Parts: sequence; C-alpha cells; structure tokens
Amino acid sequence: MPDRPCCSAKHGARLMSAEGPDEEPDAGVEVRRFEIGIDGHGERLDKLLVAHAGEFSRSHLQGLIEQGCVRVDGIVASSASRRLRAGQAVSVALQPTDESRAFKAEPMALAIRFEDEHLIVLAKPAGLVVHPAPGHWQGTLLNGLLAYHRGAMVLPRAGIVHRLDKDTSGLMVVAKSLPAMTALVRAIAAREVRREYRALVHGEVAATPFSIDAPIGRDPVSRVRMAVMTGGKPARTDVARLFCRDAISAVQCTLHTGRTHQIRVHLSSRGHPLLADTLYGGAPALGLDRQALHAAHLGLAHPLSRESLAFEEPLPPDLAAAWAALCG
Repeated sequence: MPDRPCCSAKHGARLMSAEGPDEEPDAGVEVRRFEIGIDGHGERLDKLLVAHAGEFSRSHLQGLIEQGCVRVDGIVASSASRRLRAGQAVSVALQPTDESRAFKAEPMALAIRFEDEHLIVLAKPAGLVVHPAPGHWQGTLLNGLLAYHRGAMVLPRAGIVHRLDKDTSGLMVVAKSLPAMTALVRAIAAREVRREYRALVHGEVAATPFSIDAPIGRDPVSRVRMAVMTGGKPARTDVARLFCRDAISAVQCTLHTGRTHQIRVHLSSRGHPLLADTLYGGAPALGLDRQALHAAHLGLAHPLSRESLAFEEPLPPDLAAAWAALCG
C-alpha cells in the first residue's frame, strides 16, 4: 500500500521510499519511513519518532513501540530508549490515537424527553458514559449523539454542555446548534439552569435544609477522586432531607455549580456518602449496586426563544425500589 507524503527530514534523517520489508499495515494507516543521519546518531528511538511524527504525542509513539508498530532495519523494535546509529532505517505504522477513534457515530437508543431544532433534553440511564475518556472510548452518549443527528458532527463535544457521572441517571440538556450551545454554556456558568437531584445517603441528615459551600479539587492521594480542599474550585450544593429511617436518608440536592462528583463529594465530606458509592465510602444497601443519585428535575430558559422549560424524570426501577423500601 503506498504511503501518504511524509514530513520533511529532521535530525539528519533521510526520508525513504515506501518499498521495504515491512508487513502491510491496516488499511488507512500511514507507514512513515526514514533513515538515521549523522545528526541523529546516538539519539533515542522515541525522540527520533517525535521528530518525524510530531502530530502525535511522545507517549502515543512510545505506545506504538510497545505494540510492535515500529521497526528498525526491518526488525520490530521493543525499546523506546534504544539508541540508533546513522544509516539505520526506521519505519512506523502510525496507528490513530484512541481519542481520534472515539469520535465516531454509534447508533443507540436515546430516551428523548424534548427536542426541537436547537436542543435535546434526554434521560441518561445509569451505566452510560457521557463523553469518551480512557477506558471508555466507545459506546458513550457522545457516540450516540453523533449517530442521532448530523449537526452533532460540527459541534464541540457533539453539543454536550454538562455531564452526569457514569452511574448517575437522569436528565441532561444537549445543544443541537452552535447558537444554542453558546447560550447554554453561558446560562450554566451564570447559574441560570436549575438542576435538582434525588439521592439516598448513609446517616441521619439534618432535618433543617442547609447548604454545603466548599471548594472542590482533585484528591492529591487518588487521581480518580475529588475532594473538598483549599484551593479547589468554588462549589455549592443545597440539601434538603425528605425522609430518614434506619440511618439512611432520602434527600433532594440542588446544584449551584457543576464540579466533578460535586454532590458525592459534598455529602461524603459531611459524613453522608451515597449508598453504593464505594469511591467515596458509601456501602451498598437497599439492593443498590450503583451510586444512589438521580437527576430528577431540569429547569431552564430555551436558549433561543427564552421560553421557560421544566422537566421531571421519575426514578429508574433500581432506585425507585430502594426509595420505596426506605420510604414506603
């Protein structure tokens, strides 16, 4: 298969023709070949790859070495730190990054509650990842939106303006046009979009409604967790207890900001982790095997018409059963 044009020579290397002993790469994958010049003598393999495939990160190119996609003098290279000699021939099959593969259309069922030419309001099920990320490059809501309407292809993040955690269910608003997306982002930043959640938490939450106003940042010990910490981003959650029995409380939470894991972090910091939220210390209970959090209410002004919109989403079966077991 003929190569696409290679980049200009660097580090004293001479670009080579596509002819050579390498195996045929996958269709659509460019093989880039070059010869080490005097200036490249003694340099690390990964450094030379960066010089000839600068559109990729060094870590991605190191990953290609580990995957056997790089050859030196026709032999698969296994070490990124290997020092090369002048005159050696290098070829690399430039497999696309996981990120670039992630942004593709994947048809999926979407529970749409409202739609017009500018926006969609949908109910996300628990277990669905909203946006591609390490470990979840396919099968996300973004992939489904790309398949659902053509306009998503030209919008940043396919029109997604806010997110729900993978195991949180409930209402989301998604833009279908750039003017709507711009307006929705501004409205969320100005705290003009009302988002209310239902949650089941451990412990007896105070009967009087209260606010948790505490900054949130990345946990310095565990990178997968967030934490209340000095220097974090401002975050405020209003909490109202709806019912309490047997050291478990049903609560309503209203977001004033939208930090990552905000409700989970704030309630856990007060000694009330969500049921089955093991990341923040919440033990499974009432038959739940995912965090007991549901986006139940969404209120906003239409980004173009300014019409007032409000939506309510019932609890999904697993959370409804747990709620009934607690509240009767």
